[in-house]
Order: sequence, then C-alpha cells, then structure tokens
Amino acid sequence: MLKNPKPAYVGEALPADWNDLVVTAVVPAYNEEETVEAAIRRIREVPLRVEIVTVNDASLDKTGEILDRMKRDGLVDTVIHQPQNRGKGAAVRTGIAAATGHVIVIQDADLEYDPREYHLLLDPILQNKADAVFGSRFQAGPRRVLYFWHMVGNRLLTLLSNMLTDLNLTDMETCYKMVRADLLQSLPLVSNRFGIEVELTARLARAGARMWEVPISYSGRTYAEGKKINWKDGAAALWHVIRFNIFTRHTKIARH
Repeated sequence: MLKNPKPAYVGEALPADWNDLVVTAVVPAYNEEETVEAAIRRIREVPLRVEIVTVNDASLDKTGEILDRMKRDGLVDTVIHQPQNRGKGAAVRTGIAAATGHVIVIQDADLEYDPREYHLLLDPILQNKADAVFGSRFQAGPRRVLYFWHMVGNRLLTLLSNMLTDLNLTDMETCYKMVRADLLQSLPLVSNRFGIEVELTARLARAGARMWEVPISYSGRTYAEGKKINWKDGAAALWHVIRFNIFTRHTKIARH
C-alpha cells in the first residue's frame, strides 16, 4: 500500500439525466483545411448534446475561413482565432477555458480519432466510475498500421510516465482524453505544444482523479497526409514527463 495515497477528487454532481449532459468538444486546428470541416460534421452526427469549441492556431491556410463559415451555418458554437501560432497545448488550454459543458473531450481536426466513439469514453463517467477517461490506441481497437518507432516512442514515454505517476496506462500520449469539466478547468495547465498530453496526465494523477482507459480505433496519418508531430516533439515529451512529474510536483491544484 502506498504510504501517501492520492486523495480522491470530489467534483460537482453531473445531471441526473444523461440527456441533460453537455459534452464540449475542444477542437484545436492548425493548417487543417483539408479535414477540419469533415471532422466537425462527424462530431455533429454524434447522438449527444455536444458544444463545439474550435481554436484556430493562426493557420496559414483557409482553416480560419472554414471555421467562421461553419459558425455562421450553426455547425460550430465557438470559434477562437489565436493572434499567433502558439502550439497545440496553448490552443487546447484556450478551448478548455471557453468550454461550458459538463464534460470536455479533446478532438483533433485531422480525422485520426472517430467522434462516434464518444460514448465509449463517456460511459465510465456517466456510471460515476471515472473523472477522466483515456482512449487507448494500444488496446483492442482497430487501427491503421503505420510507424513502428512512433509506437515504441509512445510506449516508452507511457512507461516512464507510469513510473512517476504510479498509473498503469497503456497510452498516455493519446489525444482522446475526456474529463469532467470542473476538474479539467481546475488544473493549472501551462504547456504550449505537444507536452499537453504529458501534463494532463500528470496533473490528473496529482489531483486524485479516478482514471479509466477504453479501447478506441485509430486512423493515423502519414507525414504526406499532414502529420505534424516529429522526433523533436518526442524528445520534448521525454523532458515534459520529468518536468511535470518531478519539478512541478508541488504546484497547487484547485480543489472542489
């Protein structure tokens, strides 16, 4: 038994009727004119009450124009344009701050993750078993076969993160993280780039959140198709695992 067990997170009660529950999908987007509209339309097809908050990270293509048009057409609830490119983490943090739903999910605009699987993530939360649910690409879900070394890197980062957080996740780097809004908006997030995945995991563990994993499908992109993360981001993630689990260990987290 741990000498200092993590305190349990105690949040606000969710609506008794799941039909009254609102899921906010935070959609960070940078130069995604080829996929962002299809991604948002897929979200709109989900049979849930979904608020869509999009953050255009100073895209150089027509991403911002597409989002503005979809806002006028009623397909997007909120469009935020970052004045300069700051990275995925900064865009996610901006979207989280603007969310008004009961639960928040991060949804990349690149079609790698399928919004039709929101119910898989939401189910443990609705059953009051979890405060945060990670969608794992390395459990039983179907996935596109792509880069071996990306898989190795993800698993090494997950292993190191697990060693420092005392969690047993299989996919710490997954984009699909669904979290109670009151909890997520209480976390003192600071990451600007892809370190946001590492930071979210560390902050949730430290907050004593009840965490679950569920298998999801994954249709990864090639670099020719627009994939942006590279080996430099992997190296940075290694630093962030150490940074957010050791050097920021005593950062205060708001409690409810």
